[in-house]
Amino acid sequence: MKIVACNSNLPLAEKVAMELGLPLCNATVRRFADMEIFVEIHENVRGEDVFVIQSTCSPTNDNLMELLIMLDALRRGSARRITAVMPYFGYARQDRKSGPRTPISAKLVANILVEAGANRLLTMDLHAMQIQGFFDIPVDNLYAAPLFTRDIRGRMKLQGEPPLPYDAPPMDIPGGPHNLMIVSPDVGGVVRARQLAQRLNVDLAIIDKRRERAGVSEVMNVIGDVRGRYCILVDDIVDSGGSLCNAAEALMKHGAAAVEAYVTHGVLTGSAVSRVGQSPLGMLTLTDSIMATEAVKESANIRQISTAGLISRAMQAISDESSVSSLFD
Repeated sequence: MKIVACNSNLPLAEKVAMELGLPLCNATVRRFADMEIFVEIHENVRGEDVFVIQSTCSPTNDNLMELLIMLDALRRGSARRITAVMPYFGYARQDRKSGPRTPISAKLVANILVEAGANRLLTMDLHAMQIQGFFDIPVDNLYAAPLFTRDIRGRMKLQGEPPLPYDAPPMDIPGGPHNLMIVSPDVGGVVRARQLAQRLNVDLAIIDKRRERAGVSEVMNVIGDVRGRYCILVDDIVDSGGSLCNAAEALMKHGAAAVEAYVTHGVLTGSAVSRVGQSPLGMLTLTDSIMATEAVKESANIRQISTAGLISRAMQAISDESSVSSLFD
């Protein structure tokens, strides 16, 4: 097995390599004066099982192009199998025609990845499950729910639960752990929220909202009794933060004791970090599928938990030809 890192999330790639006890492959990804991307791999990859770690987050097109050129370089270097490890799969929100004469960009990206040389895809919390069907190669879609479950249980410091291997702010729930409630910020995320609620054996509520236009949402109703409950919003992507912050405000207006959020991919564009800081959210917990910006690192109510252990175990399972689905538990 060889691990190659592009530039979008080097800290995560280094953690994954450390978990596997392997060095990162000696490779160069740089730009010419006109910003063309150039890739050079400085060691032999012929016949190797190669994993390329690259999230296609902002700058999305640059990071996608880096990945494509790296895949092409490995294919031409006669790698036996090339797995694109994309903790965050960009363009996933364009998974269907949203109107006349609009693209299905997620399908286009899938085609390009396969054409560039990817033999397999490993990703996490795809925005739409049907994107797996856009690929003519095997796709392993990991879930952040086990990480979130462990973190929440560890922060509640439940009796008999092993302590977390990292520092985490305690979760003091009025009335005890049974007063916890998982909340889906929209109807489309109910399946994801229900899975976490079942893992924690707690109640579920749903935010009913109406989106007037892209990036703008209006909370219409809260389905479920949240009075006096410690609410945790669960979602796959936080971009502008508008929907999440509106949902938190609606929950507080309906009598929630406190509101937090667990989100897999922290895109956080524009003034999202500031918006989260001024919102009723006591804490926003993200994974490190997207590298934290300085604003995120300095924020008092945003934190990250690592996916390196989960991704490294999935990579090992793929390399060993063993079960990846066992990691879903």
